[in-house]
Amino acid sequence: MTIKAKFTHFLAVALLSSVSSFSTVSAAESNGATTTEAALPFWKTPHMDYVSLEVTVDDAGLSFWDVPLLEKAFIDATPADRKDGVSVGQLGGDGGNKDMIIKLAREIAEGKHGDIDSLLIAQGGKLLFESYYLRGRVNLTHPQVSATKTYTGLALGRAIQMGYLTMADLDKPVASFLKELDPTKFIEGADKITLHQALTMTTGIRLTEEQWSALNDDPNQIQGQKQVQAIFERTAPITAESQTFLYGTGPGLVMQVLEAVVPGSAKDFIKDELFGKMGIATYSWQTDPSGLPAAGWRASITSRAMVKVAALALNKGRWNGAQLVPEAFIAKATDRLIAVGDEDAFGGGKDVSNQGYGYFWWSADLRAGDKSYFSASAQGGGGQFIILIEELDLMVVVTAHDAEPSTLQKTAERILPAFAE
Repeated sequence: MTIKAKFTHFLAVALLSSVSSFSTVSAAESNGATTTEAALPFWKTPHMDYVSLEVTVDDAGLSFWDVPLLEKAFIDATPADRKDGVSVGQLGGDGGNKDMIIKLAREIAEGKHGDIDSLLIAQGGKLLFESYYLRGRVNLTHPQVSATKTYTGLALGRAIQMGYLTMADLDKPVASFLKELDPTKFIEGADKITLHQALTMTTGIRLTEEQWSALNDDPNQIQGQKQVQAIFERTAPITAESQTFLYGTGPGLVMQVLEAVVPGSAKDFIKDELFGKMGIATYSWQTDPSGLPAAGWRASITSRAMVKVAALALNKGRWNGAQLVPEAFIAKATDRLIAVGDEDAFGGGKDVSNQGYGYFWWSADLRAGDKSYFSASAQGGGGQFIILIEELDLMVVVTAHDAEPSTLQKTAERILPAFAE
């Protein structure tokens, strides 16, 4: 199976799994919504007036796919200060070529670039451009699908910053942190799978689809750390040859370690110590059959919250002057630690090359004219992207419900030229 085939399979499963999640809107982020409106999940919002940015509620029974499409796109080159912790500026005045970006936005509104729900661009620490289309909503969450992996990784980094783990612990076996396991029943090599390998999805774990299905069909055998025990007992032997990149093998192990080392639960730790510190109150994060937060998909956050995640990473783990995640962890997360090949890069095209992977962040070189820029990106099925271009101090956020997005290619082709002048 090619990388694309593996990636597409996991993204498809993740996308289907994510649409049933829900979230509520906090008073700080709703910007005038009523109490009733603030309790409305993203996909139950039938209409948004983008003049007042207020949500109106007529029907609470809609699924994500039933959210009526916006009749007119919202395109703003001077994003509003919503008192949500996102600094704002003016496209053109504070950076970027306004005409080029507005032209792209109008093409998106005309449906020329797929089913995009939002496009936000920040540079120099300021949000300079904000736009919503189709099912996009400014103060309601969007399914993140596999971009959830990135947030799982950042939560582990937060635990390191707080002293519950160390950077050296990343090279220790996952099993060493999980005291309820019985290593005598492990398949050969499973006891040596490290946190680093889980974060880079090079664990070597190989289960058939039938084996995965059998585990999920009997939740009792995968509650808590039993999930890891079951996987380590059933996987094919772990060898140096098998420990190559395989999409999907690793996030659950990382969440298990987080649950084991932090006080209380991983769910509360994410709420209080990661998202809470960043002022992200409007989100949802579904539960895995193990009882822990789903590590690989099923989170849902707003586009502006995605901008916050981008800023945290681009600022080397700092948020409002405080070090939330170690700089060393961010460096590894957004680096090209392993090369995964350029075969059909998700969201890629002719100007996207040298695809790689760090700690739940993808990487690639994006060519704009005669110059290439290194990019790191969180990616989720359907077209969720958080793209960092450190050389330009540039952040691009996209949400979509598009099976075959071209977001990295469009960033190289249409967005980078507007900010590289």
